[in-house]
Amino acid sequence: MSESTSRRRSGGRAARQAARAAAVIDSVPFLTRTLAPFEVLGEEGLSLIEKNADTLLEEVGIVVHYDYALKLFKEAGASVDEEVVRFPRGMLRQIVQATAPARYMQHARNSERSVQIGGNHTVFAPNYGSPFVRDLDGGRRYATIDDFVNIVKMTYMTPYLHHSGGTVCEPVDLPVNKRHFDMVYAHLKYSDKPFMGSVTSPERAQDTVDMAKIVFGANALESKTVITSLINASSPLAWDETMLGAARVYAENNQAGIFTPFILSGAMAPVTVAGTATQTLAEALVGMAFAQLVRPGAPVIFGSFASSMSMHTGAPTFGTPEPSLVLYTVAALARRLGVPFRSGGGLCGSKIADAQAAYESASTMHATITGGVNFVLHAAGWLEGGLTFGYEKFILDVDQAGAAHTFVKGVDLSENGQAMDAIRETGPGNHFLGSAHTLANFEEAFYRPTTTDNNSYEQWLEEGEEDSRSRANRLWKRQLESYELPPLDDALDAALLDFMGRRKSSFPDSNV
Repeated sequence: MSESTSRRRSGGRAARQAARAAAVIDSVPFLTRTLAPFEVLGEEGLSLIEKNADTLLEEVGIVVHYDYALKLFKEAGASVDEEVVRFPRGMLRQIVQATAPARYMQHARNSERSVQIGGNHTVFAPNYGSPFVRDLDGGRRYATIDDFVNIVKMTYMTPYLHHSGGTVCEPVDLPVNKRHFDMVYAHLKYSDKPFMGSVTSPERAQDTVDMAKIVFGANALESKTVITSLINASSPLAWDETMLGAARVYAENNQAGIFTPFILSGAMAPVTVAGTATQTLAEALVGMAFAQLVRPGAPVIFGSFASSMSMHTGAPTFGTPEPSLVLYTVAALARRLGVPFRSGGGLCGSKIADAQAAYESASTMHATITGGVNFVLHAAGWLEGGLTFGYEKFILDVDQAGAAHTFVKGVDLSENGQAMDAIRETGPGNHFLGSAHTLANFEEAFYRPTTTDNNSYEQWLEEGEEDSRSRANRLWKRQLESYELPPLDDALDAALLDFMGRRKSSFPDSNV
């Protein structure tokens, strides 16, 4: 390659792309969809799955490894045989529908970034739970608290992710039993978007609540939901004390839980779409009803995470048709139940941000948007079946999240959208480039991606032959370079650090 083609120009397309990426964009606190959700089943099919879920709950039952939950369920009318709980038909549905809110506001410490969860709204949150990170410079490596802070900062910087998320990666350089302090602090310090709390023990959930009280006020949580946290079932057909104990803490404090069966179909649920949807509904109902028994009116989200698997190797697979059908089905079940729904995201099994990652993530995200998901975890950064957060993948995914903001608006049928004057003005055989309508709509006519290249081959050569990962690598670095800390009162910051210091010193480090 010649020197003239290998050097990268300081101006041209790269400069325009950087300017767009660094531009100050009005905050978009959440999506409001105008398109009706896509339905794959009618009344008969959905009623059949609900009937089957009730049969499962009544005849097979759910194992609950938590004495407090066993007590609540028994008092509510369930049959408890040691740790197996069986529920009369319709009991859990009645409990949830009686008191669980159809939607709720999660308040951010910057009120302009508070999000509406439920109804026709969609909230995007980043990757969750990965022990590894990957970028073009360092390759795949264990995640650290520095990576965690980087991801929080990048999430804060984009208008297309509305939520700071939770365990955006697992900082393995910190003790397991104390890292939640630093993670929650990172969300509160380096972002002013809503966040998720720790769920790895009831005590860590309480620490999250106590830190939120420092920032939002000691009594504020009684009237405001400021934390939404992920509570996973132990599929198949079981709930454990760790998750339900954390859910209890959040519910008692009026904070939200996402009750999600984490299912690999064929291993933790039947291989069929209907069977997986049935089990998902049954397991989620148990978790959501538990929260209502703890505190009627506590916000809950019906969660679904269903992946297919390779029947040859047992490895999880993503972007395949069956999980999308599960998503569409369970989303409809959540709407019938009258609670917000969580699923979807930019899921893939690829190890790097390549074509496989793009196809699989796009397939999952398409179902997410058209299915009407309310809370989208893993909207950006997911690689390797969730084992790895990808810096470049994050940027590429955020670009697609931006496109979704335009898609959900649907078709503009205003006078400007109809464009009849433009058609009359231009007439047959002429082009629209110079029409008054085109000039008036020039800046916002189409969504403009920040990571794609649509120039000529010759211009692409001259600007360095970058592929999408190289462009994304440059963009995430520029994003971190331009990061500015959102305001946080010095006294609140000092109180958080003091609380963390006292709590950390009160018990020894541990890796469990």
